[in-house]
Amino acid sequence: MDEKRRRFEAQVMPHLDAAFRFARWLSRSPGDADDIVQDAVLRAYRGFNALRGSDAKGWLLAIVRNCHATSVSQLRRRALVPLPEEHDVRDGHVLVADTGDPQHESILADEARTLDELIAALPQDYREVLILREIEELDYREIAGVVNVPIGTVMSRLSRARAALKKHWHLRASGDTHGTS
Repeated sequence: MDEKRRRFEAQVMPHLDAAFRFARWLSRSPGDADDIVQDAVLRAYRGFNALRGSDAKGWLLAIVRNCHATSVSQLRRRALVPLPEEHDVRDGHVLVADTGDPQHESILADEARTLDELIAALPQDYREVLILREIEELDYREIAGVVNVPIGTVMSRLSRARAALKKHWHLRASGDTHGTS
């Protein structure tokens, strides 16, 4: 194995799960996320010599974001409407647990589905920073690097995303589904 590949596998490949999660949140489709990550890893390998420092995770996530943007612009040009995926949050899939209290599992699944729907309904700018901070646990500086905006903008978007998520969660909990649109 050549030196470049060895270093790439050691520095970048450990962040493949994070790249897929981020792509899944951006694209809202496991199939599209697979394509985005595959393209991103290929681009990352080709441009690996350009990586400076040790922030391979942020660098890879920035490439994932750019690949998603490219994918969206290509999709708009073709004016295709994708069919929903089998496990799409909006299609309402059922979780069947082998063990545990079915009622509790159902409540947890419903809450997770609601959270997924509310996050998916956020504007992309808010959704990106929220996922990068709360799920991928990047710090503000790393998020700013991924989305290519100043740290103050990251903090502002994150604050607004959290406030919108909280508002819509409370509206949904109170039964006012009209407030989530």
